[in-house]
Amino acid sequence: MANGGGTWLVTGGAGFLGIHLCRSLLEQADKVISYDIAAIPPEEGLSGVVEVVGDIRDGAALARALEGVDTVVHAAAALALASPEEIDAVNAEGTRRVLEASRAAGVRRLVYVSTTAVYGMPTAHPITEDCALDPMGSYGIAKAKAEQYVLEQQGLSTVIIRPKSFIGTGRLGIFQVLFDWIESGCRIYILGDGTNRFQLLSVLDLVEAIRLAGVAERPSEVYNLGAGEFGTVNEDVGALLATAATGSRLVHIPSRPAKAILNLLERLHLSPIYRWVYDTADQDSFVGIEKAQRELGWHPKYSNRDALISTYQWYLAEGKEMAEQEGTSHRTAWKQGALKLLKAIS
Repeated sequence: MANGGGTWLVTGGAGFLGIHLCRSLLEQADKVISYDIAAIPPEEGLSGVVEVVGDIRDGAALARALEGVDTVVHAAAALALASPEEIDAVNAEGTRRVLEASRAAGVRRLVYVSTTAVYGMPTAHPITEDCALDPMGSYGIAKAKAEQYVLEQQGLSTVIIRPKSFIGTGRLGIFQVLFDWIESGCRIYILGDGTNRFQLLSVLDLVEAIRLAGVAERPSEVYNLGAGEFGTVNEDVGALLATAATGSRLVHIPSRPAKAILNLLERLHLSPIYRWVYDTADQDSFVGIEKAQRELGWHPKYSNRDALISTYQWYLAEGKEMAEQEGTSHRTAWKQGALKLLKAIS
């Protein structure tokens, strides 16, 4: 197992992160299993992955899929646009089911993919792993609840990773809204003055961190993950606009009235931009990654700008066809709702 061999099972294996992870693990693991409510699209070319279509809340199906599995990466999740009931059922209680089934199956190691949203809005940066949790919204609350299940689990070696928002080829969702506006040459509205530092993460760096966490021997650890190089919102998004060269430009707007309007639109289900996104948009938001570097030997290769620009270029080449499908996952376009009207006059 030192080099990542053995049998790995990835919950959410047909999702944005899951597909990247399965592709990477195929190069090193003896066997890779995707456990997801959906099948991996054939065009992804992952014929070497064993696919099990099932729900993580189905204990019997999980038990069958976990037979002979060495390492589990639990990445399945309902995203923030789902109902609060669905988010809790999948992200919290579903995690409990995965933990119980993994322990019963004799799994060696489980890596839980959490989120930095469990921290809420800390006032001190960088955020370290020992900072108090103050989750925002149904998604953050359910993820924090799931973390507690992981930490309380007995008889199973676990590790929790908390990644910043991650992007890369195949990522649509809220980033598709940004890319669509940039391609159209629209003004890009920035809450506040844009001098806040907002850290992202390349999905390729995330995949490597997950692999390293899976083969590590340290139990019950928590690791923050984010880009090693990142600037202000003005600098990083500005670099993307300069590369795109579509005429898009940054326009700064007062935060307080903008947040009030976005909150109203969210409550009326007229915008895909949810509270954690707009509340943190004008704030510093970055984590310390020294612990992961020191204990896992993980070193991110891609900066914010690298990740943004390469994902936008993928969007132009391939992503627009994927964006024809709307939904609530990272691999679909999110309905822009009232934002379409704003785009039309931008």
